[in-house]
Amino acid sequence: MQDELAFKEIVLQTRALMPDVIRDLKDLIRFPSVAFPGYPQEPVIAMADATVGLLRKYGLSNARLIDVPGGYPAVYGEIPAPPGKPTVLMYAHYDVQPAQKKDGWDTDPWEPREKGGRLYGRGAADDKSGIVMIAASIRIFGGKPPVGIKVVIEGEEETTSHIEDFALANPGLFACDAFIIADNGNLSVGEPALTTSLRGEVSCIIEVRTLDHAVHSGMFGGAAPDALIALIKILATLHEAQGDVAVKGLRSDASGNGGYPVGNYRADAGVIDGVDLIGTGPLGDRLWFKPSITVIGIDAPSLQKSANILIPRASAKISMRIAPDADAGHEVQVLMDHLRAAAPWNVHIDVTEGGHSAGFTCPTGGPGYVAAKSALETVFGLPALEKGTGGSIPLLNVLHKKVPHAEFILWGAEDAAGSCIHGTDESVNIGDLERIIAAQSLFLVLLEKQR
Repeated sequence: MQDELAFKEIVLQTRALMPDVIRDLKDLIRFPSVAFPGYPQEPVIAMADATVGLLRKYGLSNARLIDVPGGYPAVYGEIPAPPGKPTVLMYAHYDVQPAQKKDGWDTDPWEPREKGGRLYGRGAADDKSGIVMIAASIRIFGGKPPVGIKVVIEGEEETTSHIEDFALANPGLFACDAFIIADNGNLSVGEPALTTSLRGEVSCIIEVRTLDHAVHSGMFGGAAPDALIALIKILATLHEAQGDVAVKGLRSDASGNGGYPVGNYRADAGVIDGVDLIGTGPLGDRLWFKPSITVIGIDAPSLQKSANILIPRASAKISMRIAPDADAGHEVQVLMDHLRAAAPWNVHIDVTEGGHSAGFTCPTGGPGYVAAKSALETVFGLPALEKGTGGSIPLLNVLHKKVPHAEFILWGAEDAAGSCIHGTDESVNIGDLERIIAAQSLFLVLLEKQR
């Protein structure tokens, strides 16, 4: 009965708070906080300051910037736990992906707009919605939640992050009983989901060289090898005919969990009518538990600069998502060995590692996870899906190493069907944002009772 009363009160308070939440989220969207090298620093720092101000306004009175050596500052604050009660650390990030209207946005990506129950703008979902989720769930309790709270808002999640080294050097700052990673979400609007695994990511760059200079394709073509053709032949060996990854020796954690309805996936991914999906096995396995390979960049002459020559050198960057439990160092080495072995005609190739980060599997079954699942199902009124995700958050492995007893709750206001994170017309569903704020607040109540 007490839980039911708490739920009803939280729902009412969340609904009353939403006009402020939406207004403040709009203000955050207006900061082009792109932390990538080469972008201006001022908007990123301004966004960090705005995040501090927002958290203070919502009840985290000691919110402040903390220096992260080598990178942008993080935002930190805490509310001590009542005696004998657990502490929850809530994580989000204030930096965003680059965006320009000319990329295909309907409107200015830095000027928020509401349409059809959604709020549009860069960062609306990933991950400024996470910031207002955290702030709102503190304000619901008037700044005095039933459990201890720590807040860490990172400023470099979308680029080369320095917070992993910072966490390794400052484990006490991250000590808690449960982590909430407010940087995930549901597959579809109104259908609750908990993320239980993340694929890792590795990358490498391959350069192919065949000639010491460009030559006339009419005079020399037919015997002298073209570097781009050689590169294409190498890249073509990465997949089998049906699209499964053909690199032998990679780990696969296939679980038989279909998870994602095929029709929804085709629509969410924007797959053109008549185009086949690639790979075999349950769709959820292909997206969450098996390796996948993408060529994310090629250096070769553009159409505009094309000429009748044999190309002497060409290169490509390859990104591979790896199974959640795979050894990232091993997987990238297997990929690079495959590329070297696939080189035709004794062409010269150089393969260099671009980077690697392991995946993550969340511990489940503990009191925090039980409370989170119950909170989601109570607020959304539906069973909560347990799913994986193809995205990577390298920080989680560091946190698990330094705080091994803590549980992990991965959720958020994003939805695969419409949020378009990292893409054009990014948005958040306002109804789901309200529901996840209520669920996160109810989670704090339920966790306090279970501990």
